[in-house]
Amino acid sequence: MAKRRKSAPQRSHVYQSGEVRPGFSRRQEPGSEKAGTRWTWIVVGVLGVLAVLAVLAYALGFIPGGPAPSQSPSPGPTAATRPSFNVAPPSATPLASPLAAAAGDGTQATIETELGTIVFELYNQSAPVAAENFTNLTEAGFYDGVVFHRTIPGFMIQGGDPEGTGGGGPGYTIPDEPFSGEYTRGVVAMARTSQPNSQGSQFFIVVDDSDFLAGQGYTIFGRVLSGMEVADEIVSGPTTGAQNDIAIDPVVMTNVTIQRP
Repeated sequence: MAKRRKSAPQRSHVYQSGEVRPGFSRRQEPGSEKAGTRWTWIVVGVLGVLAVLAVLAYALGFIPGGPAPSQSPSPGPTAATRPSFNVAPPSATPLASPLAAAAGDGTQATIETELGTIVFELYNQSAPVAAENFTNLTEAGFYDGVVFHRTIPGFMIQGGDPEGTGGGGPGYTIPDEPFSGEYTRGVVAMARTSQPNSQGSQFFIVVDDSDFLAGQGYTIFGRVLSGMEVADEIVSGPTTGAQNDIAIDPVVMTNVTIQRP
C-alpha cells in the first residue's frame, strides 16, 4: 500500500502594507484526492479575492454606505507637472544705500488661498529688485498653485517654492540689495540661504516680531495690509517638527495677482 503523503504547512508572505497572504506549494501529485484539494484551494482563493475587492469597493465609496474618498486639499502641482515659466531676472538695480524708511508707490499684491485672502503692499521704492522680481513672477502665473510649505508658530510662514520642499526656485537668483524696515508682524521678506545673492522666488510673512533676523540680509519688500488672520491660521497647521518645519497639509496659493495704483 502506498504511503499517504503528509500535507505541507502553509507559508505566509508579509508585505509592506502589513497584509499577510497565504503561499502555495508548487509540488503537485496526480489523483482525485489531490485534484479535489486543488479545486478546494482555487474556490477558497476566488472567494478571498472577491472579499478583498468588496472591502476595497466599500472603502473607496463605490458601495452605498461606504466612506467617501478623502477630500484633502492638493499641495499643488509638482515641479514635473507645473508648466515651465520663461521669466528673466528683474532689470532693477540695487539702491546705492537704503532709504530712511520702507516705501512703495501703492502697488499691492493679493494672495488668495482656501483659507482666505492676504493683501500686502510692495516696497518697490525701498527694495526695487525684490519687489520687481515678485511682480514679474506673479504676473507670469508662477505662484499660482504653489504652497506655503514651511510654517513656524511665533515666527513666520514661508512659500514660493514650486517644488514645495524648500529647495526650489525660478531657475535664477537675484542680487542682495540695501533695504529699509524691521522684521515686525506683517512684514514680507525674501527667503535665502547663507550664501550671498541666493534669493529667488521664496518669501516669508512674519507673524510675530522677529528682531533676531536683523542684519541677516532677508530683503524686506512688503507689508501685509489685510489678511493677517489668514496667516495666523496657516501657521497653526501641523508640521513635521522643529527639524525642518515642513507643513503636513500645506495651504495652496490658488491665485496671486498684482494691483497697480
